[in-house]
Amino acid sequence: MRLIIPMAGRGTRVRPHSHTTPKPLLPVAGTMIVERIVQTFGKTLNRDIDEICFVLGDFGDEVKKSLAEMSERQGAKARFFKQDIAKGTAHAVYCAAEALEDEVIIVFADTLFDTQTKVSVDDADSVIWLKEVEDPSRFGVAVMDGDRIKNFVEKPKEPISNLAIIGVYYFQDGANLKREIEYLLENNIVGHGDEYQLTDALDRMLQDGKTFKSATVDEWLDCGTLPAWLETSGEIVAKEHPTFDESRYPGCTINKPVFIADGVVVTDSEIGPNVSIESGCTISGSKIKNTIIQHDSSITNSDLSDSTIGNNVVLEGAKGSYHVGDHSEVRV
Repeated sequence: MRLIIPMAGRGTRVRPHSHTTPKPLLPVAGTMIVERIVQTFGKTLNRDIDEICFVLGDFGDEVKKSLAEMSERQGAKARFFKQDIAKGTAHAVYCAAEALEDEVIIVFADTLFDTQTKVSVDDADSVIWLKEVEDPSRFGVAVMDGDRIKNFVEKPKEPISNLAIIGVYYFQDGANLKREIEYLLENNIVGHGDEYQLTDALDRMLQDGKTFKSATVDEWLDCGTLPAWLETSGEIVAKEHPTFDESRYPGCTINKPVFIADGVVVTDSEIGPNVSIESGCTISGSKIKNTIIQHDSSITNSDLSDSTIGNNVVLEGAKGSYHVGDHSEVRV
């Protein structure tokens, strides 16, 4: 089975980190967002994924290398496509038109999701992953008829359904979807935001008599903004209870839940709760809580909370909330 992941967006809501790293490559407790998504399919789907197709923007070869290595770790081959201009979800998928054949799964890598049950995609032309939400007006929603989906509505003004589409889709024949997206593009049929919406293509498939079923998730965690990334990281760390040898940090206070990668040096500091520190970092004389620190950064004599620190950052004497991009130096 082929997995298609559109990820060409600039990730403006997680700047400064998305200036150098696509949002789906940002870490959550030691693992990239996109890799966590692939791992979820590995444990919940009754199919094997052997090819992962990434729709990228203008990020360079290092990003492709990282994604290719991740795909190999997950037993799949990587393939790359380009989206130069964002024109909506349907257009993003169509940028990988060559891959739209046979069985495909499409996932938009803005969120993490999890479910405790295996998902079967048998006996359906399409399966759409859904989650009950309190405010459906913020999402595209599915309207059900028994165990089948009978309609899709993008950001409904009236409470027609509380089942939000989380951005994960299975298609038994990707060529059917490709034809419907081509119809939208050729006839300039745009939806919400004057963009080509995937829900419009799904509507056309429904009208053609295709069978749509649903899969529900237990958790749907947002990573699309800095506060959401922080909150989701804290929830994942609390859920996974990562273990480490606290004797490596004599004279320090560790307030769990905390993720500390191998090779991190911590001295004379208080860490946690809800802290994630990636490999290669050095923390000295600091107090850190509710914070993400990426690889190879140095934090000295600082008191941080509600912060996101990039890769190869030097931070000295900082107090409060900071969001610092890669290869920066801040001395207060």
